[in-house]
Amino acid sequence: MSPHELEKYLYDHIPLSKAMQVSVVNIGDESVVLGAPLLPNINHRDTLFGGSAAAVAILSAWSLLHVRLRGAELSNRLVIQRNTMEYIRPIAGDFTARSFLHDPGKWESFLHMLGRKGKARISIVSVLEYGGEKAGTFTGEFVAMNI
Repeated sequence: MSPHELEKYLYDHIPLSKAMQVSVVNIGDESVVLGAPLLPNINHRDTLFGGSAAAVAILSAWSLLHVRLRGAELSNRLVIQRNTMEYIRPIAGDFTARSFLHDPGKWESFLHMLGRKGKARISIVSVLEYGGEKAGTFTGEFVAMNI
């Protein structure tokens, strides 16, 4: 899946991503990087609204699973089950969210469980970056279910 294809998918199926002007910066084997501008996500202090930070982090994590499962030619419903978000410093401009597997060694057992039970859980981390520095960390547990 190309960055353009993923961005179109997000805009078509998760309309909030379009309103937030989320862009797909990079898709790699181990991570997905999304970017977003400050202006449509600004708060009353002229910094990034916390809900927007969390939404882009979740989108980045969800996108990584979506891309990896599509790459494995698996069609699933993906939902977030729980998450935590740590806000480290204010974000006063354009920012990115880079997602990766919390424990890459669990990917194969995740796929095995998904094939065997039709349902599996996995943890994804997304790091928010602004100005070349870490500005926040998201950790979420996602559930994939066969359709």
